[in-house]
Amino acid sequence: MKIFLIGFMGCGKTTMGKKLAAKLDCPFFDLDHQIEAEMGQTIATYFTEHGEAAFRQLENKKIKAFSYPKHAVIATGGGTPCYFDNIDWMNENGLTIYINMPAQALAKRLEKGKAKRPLLHGLDTEGLISFIEQKLKDRNPFYRQAKLIVSGIGLNAETLKEQINAQQLL
Repeated sequence: MKIFLIGFMGCGKTTMGKKLAAKLDCPFFDLDHQIEAEMGQTIATYFTEHGEAAFRQLENKKIKAFSYPKHAVIATGGGTPCYFDNIDWMNENGLTIYINMPAQALAKRLEKGKAKRPLLHGLDTEGLISFIEQKLKDRNPFYRQAKLIVSGIGLNAETLKEQINAQQLL
């Protein structure tokens, strides 16, 4: 089964995805890294040159066009489930897991890497928290459509695997 990890930037989709894939003995894919490799530039650069709307279209096309193996863990971008019919498509084609975290915890994780994240450029700590709170409010209706919702605080791959098994989702 394909497992799509969704959640806000900084929640641990890539880190957890790699660890979960190792536990499940299946390949791991990062949608953002796939897009960067295909475009030959960072997402930040693509955002700057083409805008968010163009990026979201590219992201939509990429998630649906890529030939993922039957069993794989895929880390999506933070906004992936919130555009077009992406959340519906992921739910129809695999198991979606929302890694939920509060805005304060996300801000703490994201503070150091703001330069690499186009939506966060120029935000101070207070602005960052406010931005995250608003985005979570906007995105939660999509994130909460995931088949499994887990807390990202203290989450580890073994616990996540147990939660998946307990829900009989694999």
